[in-house]
Amino acid sequence: MMDFIRQLPHLEPYGDPQYFVYIILAVLPIFVGLFFKKRFPIYEALVSFAFIIFMLTGPKLTQIYALLFYVIWQMIWVWSYKIYRKTGDSKWIFYLHIALSILPLFFVKVTPAIYGHQSLLGFLGISYLTFRSVGMIIELRDGVLKDFNLWEFLRFMLFMPTFSSGPIDRFKRFNQDYENIPERDELLDMLEQSVQYIMLGFLYKFILAHILGSMILPPLKQYAVQMGGIFNLPTLGVMYVFGLDLFFDFAGYSMFALAISNLMGIKSPINFNKPFVSHDLKEFWNRWHMSLSFWFRDFVFMRLVTVLIRNKVFKNRNTTSSVAYIINMLVMGFWHGVTWYYIAYGLFHGLGLVINDAWVRKKKTVNKERKKKNLPPLPDNKWTQAVGMFITFNVVMFSFLIFSGFLNDLWFKK
Repeated sequence: MMDFIRQLPHLEPYGDPQYFVYIILAVLPIFVGLFFKKRFPIYEALVSFAFIIFMLTGPKLTQIYALLFYVIWQMIWVWSYKIYRKTGDSKWIFYLHIALSILPLFFVKVTPAIYGHQSLLGFLGISYLTFRSVGMIIELRDGVLKDFNLWEFLRFMLFMPTFSSGPIDRFKRFNQDYENIPERDELLDMLEQSVQYIMLGFLYKFILAHILGSMILPPLKQYAVQMGGIFNLPTLGVMYVFGLDLFFDFAGYSMFALAISNLMGIKSPINFNKPFVSHDLKEFWNRWHMSLSFWFRDFVFMRLVTVLIRNKVFKNRNTTSSVAYIINMLVMGFWHGVTWYYIAYGLFHGLGLVINDAWVRKKKTVNKERKKKNLPPLPDNKWTQAVGMFITFNVVMFSFLIFSGFLNDLWFKK
């Protein structure tokens, strides 16, 4: 059996046009069934299972073993907390289950930093699956999620279109989509949207991201490193090219995931909504990697603010929110990886959000004072908005330069 799996072809999710031929042929019967108000749960499970195996297969089956262990591990802790929550509500039991749920991902993230090699527990998609399981435990604690069976849990955790890199969904929303099959008119709209997503995704990922990431970026990086110094003109080019490449590559992938989700009757949450038209950093995070941003907002930032206020850690609420911003974004940085540039990226955005909020408060105060003096408020028109967009775009691009790790290559040449 294991020899047979080793011989299976490896398919990178949404990695080339051939993949789309296979995946569309596989999900076509599911979409046709939806037209007749029918779901084929066993067939859906087989399709998801097969394509996940194709993602993880190779000469070594380490990732497949890791996934099997991971699913059983999460099943134990999510299920045990569901049973416990019916009779108890200890915060320490809740924290323990959260910690145990995160533990495999923690080992995956810290192992390369400590030992210099990848963890045996790692597999493609572990970060995004952890968001799903931890989210379920938190929603059980909050009473948003009451009950579910094993099949529903596995169906949510192993939903193939968003398995490798999101978008990050919530169990209740996902399950409602699954159980409520759309009407035919809505299905046709979803089909049309899927075609648009695939076509735009091809433009983003296979044309624009390829030009930026494979043709322009490598020689630009090489030139910047050769020039050396703390910062140089080619590094400025790396900053913009990498930032745009990151957007087109990830936005393209997300569109593919949404398209295939639609064909399976699930409206997965969108990840990007014109992030580069944002007028400030807070708006940017409401438009960029939205499923991740909203997950951190709901399950880390808001809970942290609540805990800090309840325990009266800070007298000033602005201080409370500022500390929560920084911790929230630092956690996001650590989630990306235990390297100085990911952590610096998180800290940069945390401080940026603190400054952003301080400016908004200052602007309100100034406008109140001007109103008392019968003066007009500070300008807020298309020109000031354009300035805000320009500043935000460049701040974000600089943060992406930090995120890229290129400064590590520039400053610490081997």
